[in-house]
Amino acid sequence: MEVKPYKNHLGLKNKFLRVLWNFAYILFFRFTPNPLFWTWRVFILRCFGASIGKHCKIRSSASFWAPWNIELEDYVSIGPNAKIYSVDRVVLKTKVCISQGAYLCTASHDITNSNNPLITAPISIESFSWIAADAFIGMGVTVGQGAVVGARSAVFKSVEPWTVVGGNPAKLIKKRIINET
Repeated sequence: MEVKPYKNHLGLKNKFLRVLWNFAYILFFRFTPNPLFWTWRVFILRCFGASIGKHCKIRSSASFWAPWNIELEDYVSIGPNAKIYSVDRVVLKTKVCISQGAYLCTASHDITNSNNPLITAPISIESFSWIAADAFIGMGVTVGQGAVVGARSAVFKSVEPWTVVGGNPAKLIKKRIINET
């Protein structure tokens, strides 16, 4: 098998912007206290191209690979140490909760090719969904409206609306039924 140099399809502009973003993240985002600086962190993300709705709460320890690939609608909450590996688009609809330590991953490598080229696919988390602590959401996944992904789950296929999934790989646990009181 012939070994060829790795080809990164992400251009020089992307790399330069990520260097700038990493400096801004460290200097202006990461060490801002919670909850005093919610709007400041949203402002910094918007400066780097993120589309963010009203009343979003983003913890200072949350990390974003490329903010320009992020779209948050209203009332989105991103918890401590959540990681958004946004090589491709990440869309979080209204009232989505991303809990502590969750990992949203839009990229991988093509293991069927000896050069392991980078491959990407967007992630979409629909309204009223909850991604619980330490869950992993893989590239190309859509989490349907109102779905719950259990703690420490690994999701590689799209999740149906109003369901609860868990495990590795994530499997259906039950339908999610809201009791209005």
